[in-house]
Amino acid sequence: MTDEIRELDAFLDDAFDGQERLSSADLQRRAVATGLPALALTRVDALPEGEYAQDEAAEALRALDV
Repeated sequence: MTDEIRELDAFLDDAFDGQERLSSADLQRRAVATGLPALALTRVDALPEGEYAQDEAAEALRALDV
C-alpha cells in the first residue's frame, strides 16, 4: 500500500466519522480543509459527482488514474 493510499484511508476514516454518506463535494471541501498533500487532493478532486459510503469512496479513489 502506498503512502498516498494510506493518507487517503486515514482521511476517509476522519471524514466519515459519524457520517453514513458524503457527497464528492463534501469530500473535496474536507480534503482541502484537512490539508491533504497535493497528489491525494488531486485524487479526491477527480471523484465523480455523487454520494459515497466510506467503502465506495475508498474503492473509487483507488480506481482513479491520476
